[in-house]
Amino acid sequence: MRNALPLAGETVIFTGTPKSSEAAELVKKYGGIPVSIPLIEVGEIQKKADQQKLQQAMKADWLIFTSQSAVAAFRAKMLRFNVTADTYNGKVAAVGTRTAAALDRLGFAVSFIPSVFSADVFVKQFNPKKSERLHVVFLKGSLAGSLIREELPFHVSEWTVYETKSATSEIDKLSRFILHKNQVSVLFASPSAVEVFSSRIAPKTTWFGFTVCAIGHVTERALLKVGAPVHVKPETYTLVELVHELAKRKGEFK
Repeated sequence: MRNALPLAGETVIFTGTPKSSEAAELVKKYGGIPVSIPLIEVGEIQKKADQQKLQQAMKADWLIFTSQSAVAAFRAKMLRFNVTADTYNGKVAAVGTRTAAALDRLGFAVSFIPSVFSADVFVKQFNPKKSERLHVVFLKGSLAGSLIREELPFHVSEWTVYETKSATSEIDKLSRFILHKNQVSVLFASPSAVEVFSSRIAPKTTWFGFTVCAIGHVTERALLKVGAPVHVKPETYTLVELVHELAKRKGEFK
């Protein structure tokens, strides 16, 4: 029989900073204790060429956003240079419904979302009318890979609009939680968080003694690559679905 509160007594740690409280509230609904300990910090990159790059982006045929952080950084630049979404006549692609919702709030209509929220699936499914003159701008973070630029069959301009770096102050805090709590689940929402955990925390805690959760197959691959087990991965790559899947797993064992 499944427990009505499958996460009762469980400390559920978000290693990123959720853009909304929905996933944390769901943890509480299932009886767990949500804790946010971001292992990475994200901040907009500002450069002298930003205004020119923004003008060029607003003339592109397609804009591609793979994260809410990219949308937030792009929004900051639009506000700084007094540019509005209604001046853009091209199309917009988003990896994930949350990213699409952030773009919608900014005033952009999203024309394409892949069925699975990852860059490798995106490049397989993104198939607009091909043209040698088709200009695509990919709004990215400092640690984003080159897959989109290399795999799409037309000219792609990359614009690095935000920086991702480790949140050093949080590392000891997370180590203590894992070492001193009996029931802990750690939610990884990006390969970047996996990298920080692997290099700075796992040498102290190992990867065992807590439940390892991956938001999707790219993060799962990053975990497996460093020798970590993956106990939970949802079919739909969102934090809310990850919490649902975690609760389902925990409920089956209580």
